[in-house]
Amino acid sequence: MTKMARKKSENSASNKNQINATIEGGGIVIDQPITQTIEQNYMPYAMSVIVSRALPEIDGFKPSHRKILYTMYKMGLLNGARTKSANIVGQTMRLNPHGDMAIYETMVRLSRGNETLLHPYIDSKGNFGKAYSRDMAFAASRYTEAKLDSICAELFREIDKDTVDFVPNYDNTTKEPTLLPTTLPTILLNANVGIAVSMASNICPFNLKELCETTIGLIKDENYDLHQTLLGPDFSGGGYIVHDKTALDQIYETGKGSIKVRGKYVYDKSQNCIEIIQIPPTTTIEAIMDKIVDLVKQGKIKEISEMRDESDRQGLKLTLDLKRGVDHEKLIQKLFKMTPLQDTFSANFNVLIAGQPRVLGVRGILLEWIAFRSECVRRRVYFDLNKQKDKLHLLQGMEKILLDIDKAISIVRETKEEKDVVTNLMIGFGIDQIQAEYVAEIKLRHLNREYILNRTQEIQDLIDSIAKMEDILKNTRKIKSIIVSELKDVIKKYSKPRQTQFVFADDLDSDDIEEEIPSYPVNLFLTKEGYFKKIVPKSLRMSGDHKLKETDEIVKHIETTSDVHLLFFTNKQQVYKARAYEFDDTKASELGDYIPAKLGFDNDEQLVSMVVTSDYKGYVLFFFENGKVAKVNLNSYETKTKRKKLSNAYSDKSELVGVFDILEDSDFLISTSQNRKLLFNSDMLAVKTTRSTQGVQVITLKKNNVIEKICLYKEDMLSNPNRFKAKTLPSLGAIVRQDDLGEQLKF
Repeated sequence: MTKMARKKSENSASNKNQINATIEGGGIVIDQPITQTIEQNYMPYAMSVIVSRALPEIDGFKPSHRKILYTMYKMGLLNGARTKSANIVGQTMRLNPHGDMAIYETMVRLSRGNETLLHPYIDSKGNFGKAYSRDMAFAASRYTEAKLDSICAELFREIDKDTVDFVPNYDNTTKEPTLLPTTLPTILLNANVGIAVSMASNICPFNLKELCETTIGLIKDENYDLHQTLLGPDFSGGGYIVHDKTALDQIYETGKGSIKVRGKYVYDKSQNCIEIIQIPPTTTIEAIMDKIVDLVKQGKIKEISEMRDESDRQGLKLTLDLKRGVDHEKLIQKLFKMTPLQDTFSANFNVLIAGQPRVLGVRGILLEWIAFRSECVRRRVYFDLNKQKDKLHLLQGMEKILLDIDKAISIVRETKEEKDVVTNLMIGFGIDQIQAEYVAEIKLRHLNREYILNRTQEIQDLIDSIAKMEDILKNTRKIKSIIVSELKDVIKKYSKPRQTQFVFADDLDSDDIEEEIPSYPVNLFLTKEGYFKKIVPKSLRMSGDHKLKETDEIVKHIETTSDVHLLFFTNKQQVYKARAYEFDDTKASELGDYIPAKLGFDNDEQLVSMVVTSDYKGYVLFFFENGKVAKVNLNSYETKTKRKKLSNAYSDKSELVGVFDILEDSDFLISTSQNRKLLFNSDMLAVKTTRSTQGVQVITLKKNNVIEKICLYKEDMLSNPNRFKAKTLPSLGAIVRQDDLGEQLKF
């Protein structure tokens, strides 16, 4: 091999090894248990979302909120003039490495203009959208301006006094606080919603005065009755809470529960219209309008002639013009029941405590906040104590110079080298280096007795102040008294009347507002395979033959009205309830609604029969293969609530052969597999009180014989009916002969 070829071969091998080393493990699929994949890949992400994004901490803020507010504080926007929102968003990116729109949307929800918060943290100027409207979008950040609201002074008052820990930002170029040393429990002051992985948080706001007074009560007594001062949530959008002490107790103690909130309206008699001016916090004005439109289209609301969204800069306003003669009270009750004008707020007080998610009640959260605030006050006092000790130390050194100023001047003058001035002062007056450095830096104009006397007069004040602070650090009760004093000061500065009022059960209209159900003549058809048709008479007269599947046939045809109840019995001992008006009008030329799909039958569940009733009067007869018949009152299927499905509709001890509903007792003809027939009247059966009863043995069957068919008896079905008529139950019936069958027998 030539020298050049050998070198080329070596380079090739070297490059090959280098490539293999570079791509080692790259693109190779390795079998890994799913548990290991979740632990290594998914769990870190889930924990990051829980701890660093979605859940609020004890200061009441998520990381995104805290970064925005702290950035604005460092920009001097607490006392300064407003600046463009785009400028704030850009500066926040130093702490929050997200897109500008994500930051701006968070900032919008903190603003006064958006009206999301009961006590906004940002004083905004421009269009920041509205929380109560999904269509009123906020303007771009370049058009709006903002600064911190005055209440933010309570968030940052002590932040420079080592009251909270600071950590490096994401690129280690600056530092940011882990928490804000709030002087009031902001965690419950404003609404806060967060969705993490496998958990969520939904905190409702409370009135500032009530919240602070409750906190003061808990500081004095951990078993304090919260209801004395904390009346209930106070939403920024106002409205009315349907007062339920049991639900409030549950939220106060466990942090979970739900409360009903309804909107506020005004009836204008002169214009005959309802003006909705406040809505629940869980909905929007567009959602209410959409629901009203749907109800009008369905014919469930007929009292409204026109609806207008008249919301403007003055606030929310939805106007409903009423038709002449409409009772506005009944209409508003109907709207409360059928639209989001009354909605449920589900509380879930999931808060990060020391980095751990915990669901706490109001009491638990406030006790945790008191502990957090106590630590902040302790750290602040300790910080001030060290500062005053340092100042006292310097002044004590200056006091020694007071004894002989000329000596100090002489030492400085006679020192040959500048570096020895501090050392010579230390030796000459018996002071330490820090004191000597301070003395050496005093200006020449201050080396007079008046200046030095004025400064040294502070020594006794400092000694007294230091003694007080040391006493505070030793006494937990004094720390709590400081917190109480600060909370009272906050109440004086920032309290405002409740936005959300209460409506009590005694004040509610106790009459259950029934939906107006359209009633008109219809023909109901049910097929063997479970298809249902509702056809109005006019359409039926104009139609031809029914459209059916090849193997299908109509098994029931009933002329009735559209407001009747429908009971669909299945082979799984269940009954599904519906109203005829819930089905669309159709035509004979259409297949109709497939009942198992329409009503959500279980797997392998099949339709057996349909019962139609308007008043639940009469009986239902269940015929079983084993010869037993159960007679059940139809009203046993009537429920006060609007349940769509009832279990244990009939007995499961034997296979069901037929279901019949009757208003009065009638004759039935039973046919068995052994060619026997029995004619009996249902009045021979006692009515059973339970739906799942096995019934009464009507016909005696020999081994391996069963009931095959049942029908309502009609004249001329049998030529000699007395031969088959039962005198007592159970009965054997009679064997059918050729001359026994009448002309009308059709099975």
